[in-house]
Amino acid sequence: MSSSITISKIFKYFWLAVKGKQEDFTSGSIRKAVFMLSIPMILEMLMESIFALVDIIFVSHVSTNAVATIGLTESVLTLVYAVAIGLSMAATAVVARRVGEKDIKGANQAAVQVIFLGVAVSLVVSAIGIFYAKDILRLMGGEPDLIAEGYGYTQILLGGNMTIMLLFLINAIFRGAGDASIAMWTLVVSNGLNIILDPIFIFGLGPVPEFGVKGAAIATTIGRGSAVLFQLGILFYGWGKIKIAFKDLVLRAAVMLNLIKVSLGGIGQFIIGTSSWVFLMRIMSEFGSEVLAGYTIAIRVMMFTFMPSWGMSNAAATLVGQNLGAGKPDRAEKSVWVTGKYNAIFMVAVSVIYFVFAHMILDWFSDEPGVIKAGTLCLQVIAAGYVFYAYGMVVIQAFNGSGDTRTPTWINFIAFWLFQIPFAYLVAITFKAGPLGVFLAIVLAETLLAVIGMIWFKKGKWKSVKV
Repeated sequence: MSSSITISKIFKYFWLAVKGKQEDFTSGSIRKAVFMLSIPMILEMLMESIFALVDIIFVSHVSTNAVATIGLTESVLTLVYAVAIGLSMAATAVVARRVGEKDIKGANQAAVQVIFLGVAVSLVVSAIGIFYAKDILRLMGGEPDLIAEGYGYTQILLGGNMTIMLLFLINAIFRGAGDASIAMWTLVVSNGLNIILDPIFIFGLGPVPEFGVKGAAIATTIGRGSAVLFQLGILFYGWGKIKIAFKDLVLRAAVMLNLIKVSLGGIGQFIIGTSSWVFLMRIMSEFGSEVLAGYTIAIRVMMFTFMPSWGMSNAAATLVGQNLGAGKPDRAEKSVWVTGKYNAIFMVAVSVIYFVFAHMILDWFSDEPGVIKAGTLCLQVIAAGYVFYAYGMVVIQAFNGSGDTRTPTWINFIAFWLFQIPFAYLVAITFKAGPLGVFLAIVLAETLLAVIGMIWFKKGKWKSVKV
């Protein structure tokens, strides 16, 4: 009887979380708060990872070069993600803190300023992507035939990066306010359109010509752009905590400077992390297009598990920000450890699946033996560190949710630049271990990050950060 009651409660809370029932996350059960925030955030991140997998599934039927083009382009695009995620950390931290303080007007003002910042940055990136797409692929080690086939994909995706930027930032605003379900539904809209449009633009249908890999970029940009329009409609006319009026669309120097100050650490940590990822991709390109394609597919598959894990980590960030705003630091800390425990259970289960079914999973995406071999090895080796990634992600996001973005920056610097890049190069190239050296570098660096993060988090200095 008690188990049926528990199951019925789970389904009840699941439905309320997906519907977006307004909750006060600064009081009541912490486990319920984690659940109510995590469910829509996990589903949101799953939608984001499906985006990546759908593109790979369709593009893998075009050519190996097409798959490799996506890998190289997205390695560069991660630098855009670094800025978007860094700004989104500031948005989540400041909005969550204002909501915890019951200062909704201040939360609205922060939302407007972060959107202004996102637009300004994306315009610069668009200009670079449109005019220098071929040079970017060449710099990343792309072969001439790959550049000729794939530069249109790079040009469109970087040129339309504003859709990526605003999708990240506005969803961060919703998450900071505790409106995680709204962020989830915007990804449902975006992902649904991408799934429909991908085959139409890649392979051609009716009056639409066959664009090949370039079509994936067209479909993705249309899908994300439509979701951004949906987000803006909710911000101006919707049902969330944050509501913006046209009179709010003015520059507020003090609010913007505060956001920039908080975001600098976030941007720094992700530039460190993602630039390290770019260097790893550059090392992988030394082993040929098949290995590069296998690595790209494996990373996309792993995003399926990293994204839900990020969803739980984002829940921790919101709980930390709102509870610090409400003057409840101990509740904020307990929320982090509860979230970390659930995240670890999830990630361990996934790692077992990857160990057992890695080869079968790669078979779904490619029939090239070299691609399957490299991708299988990547999945199995990196999955060995999943339990560490689980706690590492939650703790790092907890720092960011408190507004302490500097500490994770230093942790990333140590783990990725001082350890991961030198280790990967030495083992993979100097000691001739090949791709295995890169995979081991990823596992060990993420483990180091988690250990340092947990030790520093227990010191509790993040509780006194003001934003």
